[in-house]
Amino acid sequence: MMTPLRAGLALAAALFALPAPAQTHGASMEIPLIERAKLFGNPSRAQGLVSPDGRWLSWLAPREGVLNIWVAPSNAPEKARALTAETTRPIRQHFWAPDSSMILFVNDRGGDEDFHLYGVPAAGGAPRDFTPFPKTRATIVGSSRKVPGRILVGLNNRDPRWHDVHSLDLSTGRLTLVRENDGYTGFIADEALELRVAIRPNRDGGQDYFRIENGAVAATPFLSHGLDDSQTTAPIGFSADGKTLYWIDSRGRDTAALFAMDWASGGMRLLHEDQRADVEAVLTHPVTGQVEAVAANYLKSEWTVLDRAVADDIDFLDRELGQWALSARTNADDLWVVATDNSDAPSATFLYDRKAKRLTKLFDSRPELAGAPLVPMRPVEIRSRDGKTLVSYLTLPWGTGARPASPLPMVLLVHGGPWARDSYGFDRETQFLANRGYAVLQVNFRGSTGFGKTFVNAGNGEWGGKMHDDLIDAVNWAVRAGFADPRRVAIMGGSYGGYATLAGLTFTPETFACGVDIVGPSNLETLLSTVPPYWESFRKQLIARMGDPDTEEGRAWLRARSPLTHVARIRKPLLIGQGANDPRVRQAESDQIVAAMQARDIPVTYVLFPDEGHGFARPENNIAFMAIAENFLSACIGGRAEPIGETVAASSATVPHGAAFAPGLAEALASRTGAR
Repeated sequence: MMTPLRAGLALAAALFALPAPAQTHGASMEIPLIERAKLFGNPSRAQGLVSPDGRWLSWLAPREGVLNIWVAPSNAPEKARALTAETTRPIRQHFWAPDSSMILFVNDRGGDEDFHLYGVPAAGGAPRDFTPFPKTRATIVGSSRKVPGRILVGLNNRDPRWHDVHSLDLSTGRLTLVRENDGYTGFIADEALELRVAIRPNRDGGQDYFRIENGAVAATPFLSHGLDDSQTTAPIGFSADGKTLYWIDSRGRDTAALFAMDWASGGMRLLHEDQRADVEAVLTHPVTGQVEAVAANYLKSEWTVLDRAVADDIDFLDRELGQWALSARTNADDLWVVATDNSDAPSATFLYDRKAKRLTKLFDSRPELAGAPLVPMRPVEIRSRDGKTLVSYLTLPWGTGARPASPLPMVLLVHGGPWARDSYGFDRETQFLANRGYAVLQVNFRGSTGFGKTFVNAGNGEWGGKMHDDLIDAVNWAVRAGFADPRRVAIMGGSYGGYATLAGLTFTPETFACGVDIVGPSNLETLLSTVPPYWESFRKQLIARMGDPDTEEGRAWLRARSPLTHVARIRKPLLIGQGANDPRVRQAESDQIVAAMQARDIPVTYVLFPDEGHGFARPENNIAFMAIAENFLSACIGGRAEPIGETVAASSATVPHGAAFAPGLAEALASRTGAR
């Protein structure tokens, strides 16, 4: 399928009519380039935690170039030692066992998302694979400080669609079947690790919730909702005494609010609501399980205190740290680990002594960025053509001021999901692009979560429609306001953001000067036909929000909204990045559109990573793709770029097609070949 394109650079120039690279305006040309490796390489440390008993600190840090788990006494962080020795796939998530005896972590192979659950003793020893089953994805169903020696895990090794619940003895590794799953989305356990709630998808695209008593699931649900509330209603968990079930709930309202359900009577009590945004997070007591504070995120995340016992703590942390998140707290609740999330500085992690009201810095995630010309995000509200408010974030190059002297080249950076959102905080891609001289605009288009169910549901059936209109409206706003040069606007994104990139170059081919698509679907029919089997419980919602591939009407909609259908409209340069093992957006999604462009002699550059999945986890691969992307964007819309150098040679990148259309890429590949 990937035969070389017969046309050369002359055809590319003729088809795309590339504008001559223009110099970036203002002080950005005078500031140093931030090295790619400082943004996209391994963090020095990340994901700091404290053990429940308070004896240990843990974090992720490189060991021989790969992120591994490190541990240190909480009173002597300088005595840290590595607990794991992964040599290829970075560990990206870890957490403490309830009894503080070991650290648990998950990892997959090459991005296939078949996550295994591992445990490694805090005192040292070889990690143990607790779920050594092929083509199986482990999930955590429940853990408890009341029952510290075991946890509940979900495994889909019997039926890939559904996760059976097992009890895992952490000391022996023994798995004991608790409940075979015959069609439930999931289960909620209490602090005794007893399953109390079963959740099942219903025919309306929502969920039904059933009580479990004495091991039996009730015949009728105690609570149900349809599609409209499916992204904004869910149980959080039980209090330790099992008498209260906390919910985030949007039924009968727009934004998702926090409720406490009396388990005995079923009565619901409102604890907190925000008319602008959904409840985003809660802070719960480590022993009682009672909710002490709640956060909602409109322009920025804001905490509201429900229990005065933590009021002084939250006030202190807000004042000292700005935006922050709680990562862990001890059973005694005397020590917290908190991490900052301010837009113009990489995250810093602190140990917080509650009694002394003292913060001790444990580490900066990227100390090599100290003194770098990082810039703040600006929350903005943009009005769509039909009157919706689009909460967005604008980031301008260093030294630009409130408004540039003349319009800048701009990158519209589109988030994935689409049932997700952009938020205020430190973003590596945003800082990277701004440092290269671009204005960066991130838009929460309709369908994004966090702003109430009306806004989410306004995206139903609007892939490539009103969701795309919102992006165009935001670009037009930036042009009218003098931030963006309309001739030099690029679109870039991953997953749904990759789809939006392909839609931008096909549905609105004159709006964007070029596009960078990372693991984006090109054919919505094949996308829905190849979703992972464990998405079965989510499939009805996908169909309801997109189109039904089992009906002619649905298939017609999917074809009409697929960029592949309109590939002949592409007139501007396109760069595609794909992981070969992606289980969500299969490699075929990129293969198809590249083949269609080849057949029409439309230039495209296709970069494929054989050891990646839905995104690029290995830093050498991320660095290589960003090196290719920044040189591609520089040629297209005129920003600055660090030469590709040896980044491609150091990665697993292959280029099945179009190296000649990305500046410096053919030479980088030749350099790799010569080195071998």
